[in-house]
Amino acid sequence: MSSERLEELWKEEQRIAHIHGWNFSHIRGRYAEEDDLPWDFGEVVQKYRKDSMKLMDMDTGGGEFLLSFHHPNENTAATEGYPPNVELCKQILLPLGIDFREADRSDRLPFPDASFDAITNRHGDYDVAELRRTLKPNGLFLTQQVGAENDSELVQLLLPHITDPPYPDQYLDTREAELREYGFDVLESGEAHRPIRFFDVGALVWFARIIEWEFPGFSVEGCLDRLYEAQEIIEKNGAIEGSIHRFYVVARKK
Repeated sequence: MSSERLEELWKEEQRIAHIHGWNFSHIRGRYAEEDDLPWDFGEVVQKYRKDSMKLMDMDTGGGEFLLSFHHPNENTAATEGYPPNVELCKQILLPLGIDFREADRSDRLPFPDASFDAITNRHGDYDVAELRRTLKPNGLFLTQQVGAENDSELVQLLLPHITDPPYPDQYLDTREAELREYGFDVLESGEAHRPIRFFDVGALVWFARIIEWEFPGFSVEGCLDRLYEAQEIIEKNGAIEGSIHRFYVVARKK
């Protein structure tokens, strides 16, 4: 394929890059992210979840993960701050009777003190003081987080001038220490790195535009030389490989 045609395809991926909820179906089959973490966060949640609990899911996206719990709707709440996902939650969660409220991750949680028996958070930011305020005594916080080293090899490939991760405190030991400082007991936790592979450069372009906080300032026009280098890697090796960084924590408020 000519370089001109490749550039056209990459610019088209850049143009259409958008996401509702947390849906990567556009690049299904064009990339592979290893999902064989040593834990299954959905199973971790189910191990602690009881139907009688008042449960809130932070940064719920489009509610996909939350709905997988099959928690009683009348005992379920959720927050989300990304405007397209807020509209999605209004359409999907509110008609079910779920107490959905718009809240950016940096906001005070829009709920009274001691509202919840459990708060779940999958890949969203959080304020430990707000967790402590809104959890009941002995309430649980269950989170899976994206680590500081996530996609670092891919960032270096496309944006080699970026040397610092966007969230440098995102390590298990750091976040556990923070929870303990605020009066939580850590019940279980884990941390892991796993491969992520892209089989065409267009999929990587789409991904980099979606995950803009990891690839700040990325554009096809500004990174064209790096994209051609990525194309050479794929033609030689069949894929571009990086790694994901994940950790999880289950903590109880004392």
